[in-house]
Amino acid sequence: MSAEPMPGERVLRTAYTVEVQAPAGVVYGLVSDTTRWPLVMPPTVHVERLDFDGAEDRFQMWVTANGEVKSWFSRRSMDPVARRISFRHETPAAPALAMGGQWSVDELADGRCRLTLDHDFTVAAGLPDDEAWLRLATDTNSRAELDRIRAAAENAERHAALLVSVEDELTVKASPEALHDFLYRIGDWPATVPHVARVTVDELSPGVQRVAMDTLAAEGAAQTTRSTEAVRICFPAAYRIVEKRTVPAPLFAEHVLEWSLSADESDVTALCRHTVLLREEAVAEVLGAGTSLAQARGHVRETLGRESRSILARAARHARGAVRPL
Repeated sequence: MSAEPMPGERVLRTAYTVEVQAPAGVVYGLVSDTTRWPLVMPPTVHVERLDFDGAEDRFQMWVTANGEVKSWFSRRSMDPVARRISFRHETPAAPALAMGGQWSVDELADGRCRLTLDHDFTVAAGLPDDEAWLRLATDTNSRAELDRIRAAAENAERHAALLVSVEDELTVKASPEALHDFLYRIGDWPATVPHVARVTVDELSPGVQRVAMDTLAAEGAAQTTRSTEAVRICFPAAYRIVEKRTVPAPLFAEHVLEWSLSADESDVTALCRHTVLLREEAVAEVLGAGTSLAQARGHVRETLGRESRSILARAARHARGAVRPL
């Protein structure tokens, strides 16, 4: 999966390694499952799997890099026996002209393993700013990814206990276009959604939104204003919007969610699904001393469910008032 550099291109290589106090199979499982990356790799916003047969994997992904949102199509070849995954970007994100590399997991003694991430990438020769940008992005993101994978693998049982999923749906007689229109136009929510106080939206490219939001949240004994930032990836043809909170609420280490619509001849079902990874050290700070993990999980389900149902209700009201397209 390698390619020879063209004249006028400069090839750069990086390698990052971390020792993990966990079995190699557990670590390989985290690296190999791209659907989990938004929850175990902080820079990853969303992975849209396009083709997968167990050995070859092709997908589009969106990541944050040096404060920007980048996207590319990628292809991977997986060797679960050797625990090696080679990857190559089909459409590298600027300023890279080519990008690829390998994940490798090597078994050590006493149930430990070594995780290594190698990159090779090319930039146009004579553009030192582009080279510096790529080096910084690769260094920052690679270190964040390896650190989070190590933590998830070494605390696999606790990591699972800190994951909370919340799902709510509403069925309404309306057009999916009108429902999607409301969900897409998040900048209008402060006028209609009671718990949303402020929203700013930057449309980075068609279907890619950077959002900053202030919401009213009942956490602990008092109602507070909670500020979050997010990147939203919108798929209007499929009536889907996926979102990752790049600056989540203080109680969460990671927060991803999805809005999706399914329609039959008469009804549309709108679904909202949240998945969060709790910051265990923040439970007492946010919810009060003595709050158990079970109580924190219940609080998250109640709070996120209430907020989702409020938004879905306003979306339904908007859709019922819209003119159904001919």
